Amino acid sequence: MLNGQYDILFEPLKIGPVTAPNRFVMMPYANGHSYLMPNGAIGIREMRAEGGWGIIGMQLSEIDPTSDLSGLPYERLWDEGDVAVHAKSVERIHAHGALASIELAHTGLRSRGAENGYPAMGPSSLPTLKPEMPYSAKAMDKADIKRLRASFRAAIGRAKRAGYDMAYVYASHDASILWHFLSPHYNQRTDEYGGSFVNRLRLLREVLEEARDEAAGDMAIALRFAVHEASGPKRITCDGEGRHVVEALADLPDLWDVNVSGWSVDSTTSRYARQGYQEEFTSFVKQVTNKPVLGVGRFTSPDTMVSQIKRGVLDMIGSARASIADPFLPNKIREGRIEDIRECIACNICVSTELAGVPVRCTQNPTMSEEWRRGWHPEKVPATTAAQNVLIVGGGPSGLEAALTLARAGHEVTVADKADQLGGRVRREATIKNLATWGRVVDYRLYQLQQMGNVHLFPESELGADGIADFEADQIILATGSHWLRDGQGRSNLSPIPGFQNAALTPDDVLDGAEIMGPVVVYDDDHYYMANALAADLAAKGHEVQIVTPMPTLAGWMGNTLEQPRMVAELLAAGVRMSPNSSAIGWQEDALQVVRSDTGEPQMAISGATLIAVTRRLPDTGLSDALTARGTAHRVIGDAEVPGTIQTAIYSGHRHAREILGSEPADRIFKRERPTLFH
Repeated sequence: MLNGQYDILFEPLKIGPVTAPNRFVMMPYANGHSYLMPNGAIGIREMRAEGGWGIIGMQLSEIDPTSDLSGLPYERLWDEGDVAVHAKSVERIHAHGALASIELAHTGLRSRGAENGYPAMGPSSLPTLKPEMPYSAKAMDKADIKRLRASFRAAIGRAKRAGYDMAYVYASHDASILWHFLSPHYNQRTDEYGGSFVNRLRLLREVLEEARDEAAGDMAIALRFAVHEASGPKRITCDGEGRHVVEALADLPDLWDVNVSGWSVDSTTSRYARQGYQEEFTSFVKQVTNKPVLGVGRFTSPDTMVSQIKRGVLDMIGSARASIADPFLPNKIREGRIEDIRECIACNICVSTELAGVPVRCTQNPTMSEEWRRGWHPEKVPATTAAQNVLIVGGGPSGLEAALTLARAGHEVTVADKADQLGGRVRREATIKNLATWGRVVDYRLYQLQQMGNVHLFPESELGADGIADFEADQIILATGSHWLRDGQGRSNLSPIPGFQNAALTPDDVLDGAEIMGPVVVYDDDHYYMANALAADLAAKGHEVQIVTPMPTLAGWMGNTLEQPRMVAELLAAGVRMSPNSSAIGWQEDALQVVRSDTGEPQMAISGATLIAVTRRLPDTGLSDALTARGTAHRVIGDAEVPGTIQTAIYSGHRHAREILGSEPADRIFKRERPTLFH
């Protein structure tokens, strides 16, 4: 502990009939495992309990089959068979002294009605809230409402039998039937459940009251509620009905868990929001209720956490993404090891993989989702019994991660890089407007390596095949990275585009300080952040910028990171012109020649003094080829193996290091969840 300035974070807090051991809450979040992969999900939650989080939240758990998030990896608590699985999770959480909570939900208009065979349900007859899907919701009649209340009550009973310390009534993120009844945008009823605020609040009040009655003082009841719509219909605001809900139900739940809606704003990235950004919307809640208040806001700094509590903004600090990046964040604060925190950079890679329906990944934490199936621990590496001399050529994210993992195991590690600073692509990309937080990927690893006596770091040290041979290393790892192509080959086009090779700059050139003349044309056939981030950066520096892409929308993958609407708004505000559905066929006479991607119809040429091609990357294999020619054994990792995201580069470095340590199966087959066969 550092002079006691963080003591308040470790004070117990009474929440109804239970007491949390500290003020840290691992929030309910979808971890990509679903009810079909319980062992992996249990491994995730148990690791966070071991790491010191006082309350461990079970992700959204559907209460019955009429809530149908088909194709998304969520939990279920339908019957006693589910109770047995949940009980095992609770048991493992309790073993580390943490409380276990569960978020019980019916997703209403967010349901699809595709898998379970029942129609989606809502307060009124409306399309479901995924416009591209051809489903609609049934307007619930009185019998449906009665069944829904009974389902909530029964789920509370099952949660209690599973041993949960706290059950959530979920009314947030525009993804709850209770929220849909509350919202005047969705609730078009004229009976006692519609119309006035009191009527629209009725169902939420009834479910809360019945949840408390069913819990019977044995389990705390929390309400997760979005007090402000920052996106979506914007009918519920912190200075309007959002506040009115808190006033009306002030002391009914044992805990208020408050945030903003929708999900894209609640989980916004560091590119678009500062730490603690939800305070302006949620700070009123403690003025209205006598019950404890929990909130989120991408909290990574313990000083910010303490400030929130001491200023009376929150009683508890909630986080999903920070607990993914560093499961041991609370313990590190308690032990005064602030510099050892693996800080979340809020890139939302975790969100993007969850939305893809696979186990969650993390840029900062390569052990995420590998706790059970591979036995990876975020803080512990198997100690080697025979220390080796390891040479890593390349000090980017993959090389640094491999170095850290192998050094923790006890190997003697040397990292050499031709650049004057270690960090590779991350250090360079962090210089782009609003991406500075990404630099913490390098900062964390470099700091850890610099404290270790068995690590030797050599920037400005370019090694060729001869130099590597002279080093006489036991293990040689090449993390030499990749380079952007300038000839126009991209993700949608695998052939060079005439005129690009001799005219285009690449992101490498721009980050190296190449002279930029305006106007600028950015051609994006990469479809993630690089093209639009450079466009926004150059526009902020006074350049006239137009971004062109062959795809029908700009940066489609950023829809999965929840950034696409904010990114488009950023470009519009910066005056960047956008030309989607426009395939480049050449660059000549300072103009990009384009055709419509769907029809091939020629479009007006787009003039510019500078063309920046953001298309695709190729691995830098020259050194590997030279070593192979000499018969020198080596490994290639990260972008040098296959270009990808920063997350995939770090994961590659970690996995290869574990393979060197001998802790990975030779056939690469890890533990799998297997279905139970019923006869």
